[in-house]
Amino acid sequence: MSNGKENRNKWLHVRLSLEEYNQLQGNYAKTTCRKLSEYSRKILLGKPVRILYRNQSLDDFMAEMIQLRKELNLIGNNFNQAVKKLNSLSKITEYRDWLISFEVEKKLLFGKVDQIKNRINQLSDQWLL
Repeated sequence: MSNGKENRNKWLHVRLSLEEYNQLQGNYAKTTCRKLSEYSRKILLGKPVRILYRNQSLDDFMAEMIQLRKELNLIGNNFNQAVKKLNSLSKITEYRDWLISFEVEKKLLFGKVDQIKNRINQLSDQWLL
């Protein structure tokens, strides 16, 4: 009837100072362990602990990409506001011709902005997992 998983029914109580506890929490946060008890058990029993490694240059890159995504959204919002304003002036024939060519350029710009935003999202999802 054993499923290979041993029930843990023994308790070990450990008292720590605030400084020791904070150090333990800090070290635990850098690992792949899901629970503090799992981390503590591995340390106490001398088992290997996997440490997460973060590449600072990639973190910096991601921060820049996130900022770029925000700026692209702001540019898109400003662009839409300008188009709405121009559409209100469509009574003049010169503006109508300009608006037609402008719509083509707008679609190209928004397509490229969407491609950039999607790539930033893919990179951030990939890195932040």
